[in-house]
Amino acid sequence: MPGLPMVQAGDDLASLIEAGLGRANLVLQPDDVLVLAQKIVSKAEGRSVALASVTPSAEARALAERVQKDPRFVELVLSESQRVVRARPGLLIVQHRLGFVMANAGIDQSNLGQEGHALLLPRDPDCTAAGLSARLGCPVIITDSFGRAWRRGTVGVAIGAAGLPALWDLRGRPDLFGRSLQVSISGFADEIAAAASLLQGQGAEAQPAVLVRGLAWDAPPNPAAELLRPEAEDLFR
Repeated sequence: MPGLPMVQAGDDLASLIEAGLGRANLVLQPDDVLVLAQKIVSKAEGRSVALASVTPSAEARALAERVQKDPRFVELVLSESQRVVRARPGLLIVQHRLGFVMANAGIDQSNLGQEGHALLLPRDPDCTAAGLSARLGCPVIITDSFGRAWRRGTVGVAIGAAGLPALWDLRGRPDLFGRSLQVSISGFADEIAAAASLLQGQGAEAQPAVLVRGLAWDAPPNPAAELLRPEAEDLFR
């Protein structure tokens, strides 16, 4: 969706998106899904923090020395995290307060337009997605870029979703030869997020909102929180 302005704290995202759809002569259809980059959601929610305003704790200073990062940045990471998963020079993997296991608690300093600031994840991406979905009248996914254990490179994943099954249980359905599927559960919102991420990009593409058209599903909606593996099923913790 071209032409969205730089989002500022307090902006009404739904109104900005409706105006963008109008400029692009797009009318929402029943099979549409709107995919939004986390960054514009966080900006609208005022989640930008000036590093100069952060006082690092002793824990943050010690960890910052270990990972060779700004102690103020590490303090923000710890404040958004449940636990540190892995730490080494240049790398800090944590379990975010929302349950995601990710680098730096998803805190980013790129494409902010504010030197010396860092941007935190939205407070409750599923709740935000639900509000936007109700306003816009279509399913909404909020995405972020994640690295993955045992694989190189980042991909777009869903951190918030509403109006569709983020996790789609296909067990019991027949395959091509009539055999019942036994273990197939689709990360439906993640698959959509990864596809949209190809257009959103990682740098100067300036495409934070992508309209995905032509999808179909026949399962009830559930939030992106359903994509998190329960601790009882975690074989690596």
